[in-house]
Amino acid sequence: MRVFEGLDQVENAIGEHLGFSDWMEITQERVDAFAEATGDHQWIHVDPARAAEGPYGSTIAHGYLTLSLLPVLGADVMDIRGFRMMINYGLGKVRFPAPVRVGSRIRAGVELASLERTPSGAKLTSVVTIEVEGGGRPAVVAEAIRLMVE
Repeated sequence: MRVFEGLDQVENAIGEHLGFSDWMEITQERVDAFAEATGDHQWIHVDPARAAEGPYGSTIAHGYLTLSLLPVLGADVMDIRGFRMMINYGLGKVRFPAPVRVGSRIRAGVELASLERTPSGAKLTSVVTIEVEGGGRPAVVAEAIRLMVE
């Protein structure tokens, strides 16, 4: 884990790949809970028997479920200190190049892409790439923007 103490340290690391999170298994229980929370009960996510006959041979995680794991996976990679508040500000470009099969493990790699100073702190953009263990293409590539208030 990379620890940053204040804005100057973060700014000095722009352009660096900070490393990877721990691996996280994607379970059917997590997928089902996400389906319940969002109302997205498409069979490819929640019907293992039907999905076994589908294009991926098993159920897959919702793309937005995988995307929603950015904060928890990113917390394994970096800890930014010295701010009164940090909040998710939004996303830039987001892509879902490959599915995440239930039972597989994912992890996130984080690169600090840019920092824009503001009167109250800064906006930090990180490129987060979620990969599937043993997979060829990433499952998610997203520009995550965090507002950091001093």
